[in-house]
Amino acid sequence: MSSNEPNSRLQEDLAWAEQHMDRRSFMSLLGTGAAAVSGAGLLAAWGGPSAASAAAGKPRRGGHLRVGLTGGASSDTLYPLAEVTIPDLARSPQLFNSLIQFDSNGQLVNTLAEEITPNANATAWTIRVKRGITFHNGKDLTADDVIHTFQTALNPKSPAPTAALLVPVDVKGIKKLDAMTVRIPCKTPYSPLPQMIQNYNLPIIPVGFDKAKPVGTGPFRFQSFTPGSVSVFTRNPNYWETGLPYVDTVTITDYADESSMVNALLGGQEDAIGGISVGSLAGVKNGGKTLVLSNAGGITPFTMRTDVAPFNDVRVRQAMRLAIDRVQMRNLVFGGHGLLGNDVTSPYDTAYKHFPQRKQDIAQAKSLLKAAGHAGLTVPLVTTQIAQGTVLVAQVLAQQVKAAGINVTVRTIQTSDFFGPNYLKWAFAQDLYYYSPYMLQATDAFLPTSPYNETHFNESRYNALYKQACATTKQSALTALEQQMMEIDYTSGGYIIPYFPPVFDAHTPKLQGVQPAVTGAALRNFEMKYFWFSA
Repeated sequence: MSSNEPNSRLQEDLAWAEQHMDRRSFMSLLGTGAAAVSGAGLLAAWGGPSAASAAAGKPRRGGHLRVGLTGGASSDTLYPLAEVTIPDLARSPQLFNSLIQFDSNGQLVNTLAEEITPNANATAWTIRVKRGITFHNGKDLTADDVIHTFQTALNPKSPAPTAALLVPVDVKGIKKLDAMTVRIPCKTPYSPLPQMIQNYNLPIIPVGFDKAKPVGTGPFRFQSFTPGSVSVFTRNPNYWETGLPYVDTVTITDYADESSMVNALLGGQEDAIGGISVGSLAGVKNGGKTLVLSNAGGITPFTMRTDVAPFNDVRVRQAMRLAIDRVQMRNLVFGGHGLLGNDVTSPYDTAYKHFPQRKQDIAQAKSLLKAAGHAGLTVPLVTTQIAQGTVLVAQVLAQQVKAAGINVTVRTIQTSDFFGPNYLKWAFAQDLYYYSPYMLQATDAFLPTSPYNETHFNESRYNALYKQACATTKQSALTALEQQMMEIDYTSGGYIIPYFPPVFDAHTPKLQGVQPAVTGAALRNFEMKYFWFSA
């Protein structure tokens, strides 16, 4: 469906939704009807956050920042090498820095590292940290802390989740070259190492790190923490980035549900909230709050196991991709906001290749299914509310593919069950990833050795290209290899990526510095060091 197709088509979609979706999902969707029907009308009314910040003038110091989020649990942690929930990810950049990180545009920039340099074939990396940086306890950042962080993450007795991405690192061979410089050897060439040690994966912790009294090099210091409830941080007066942070304290509160969180913002108990659904936009805007849209590059893909019937036949996978109407999905789930997907990840990677955009083609989908011997296909789809819109879009897909003679039965289960023993075993399901550059996503999910290969993808040419890319340090040659890998994803991969979900944040008009970010993390990658209050 084109974006300028008559509104009657969308009204038909809404009528279908009312009949087939649970009441809560439909009411959430209905709350965005004006935005969906009028296209960019609501976005135009928001105004740009950059313009608002510019109008507010020079950043001011002081104030107590209150932030609301959902998704916390009693198992929440301040240990940066074991983050799980969204509030975990939000707390980490207040306390810690990494060697390298994603900026708001999804590009990697050095943070604590002065230099991260490979040898000719990426079998060894030299990392030199910046001088003059101290931890919250006054200890200077040195090479010893980098070594300690790698050794802790790769401890075979209690490896961090990041360990799966650092398998090529020869942890026993790590060598301190001088007080500020480390040599990281790899057992095999590993050109994507910087992507694996960015801010979501490897925050730097000091030698002697105490989980009960966490210290980092971050813009704020630990004051108090109650898992699943509230955490408080105070301004670090010795922070190494000149002039930052602006506010005196940050309080992060975990809410049980989005409604409670939104009401807290509207009632003045919070200054900013992150990751709200389309259904909350109108109420937040009508309440006089500022909305921020991020056209993020994260994904909530449909995952098809390529090693079991019926999806072990590439014709079935392509038929599923052709049976959906991506624009209609985006309209229904996100009010038309966000980037359109084309079954290839990492839209902000400089190597990202634009293949011909897939559109719904029922005739071709039927033809492929018939040729594969799967006309009249029936298949279950396992889903859960792991991200905004995942259950809703599963219901939309089930309705759309009926036109191709495909009967999808949606099975919605508890998130704890989804990520239980059967996680990565579902034949047809969904998943969630924040934005990753392409090689990181490939390492994470597209190889037989990947920790999250939920599609069980194992294609010999793809594996060979990946191995070649890992040994390539020249950017132009690496890009060419990545694009060949992307073409395999496009023609025979196990993902359906209808769109890249947008991220919606909201804040009081007095709060400045809340800019869009493409990573999929809310509130400017949770970097609250940039936030400040106008008069």
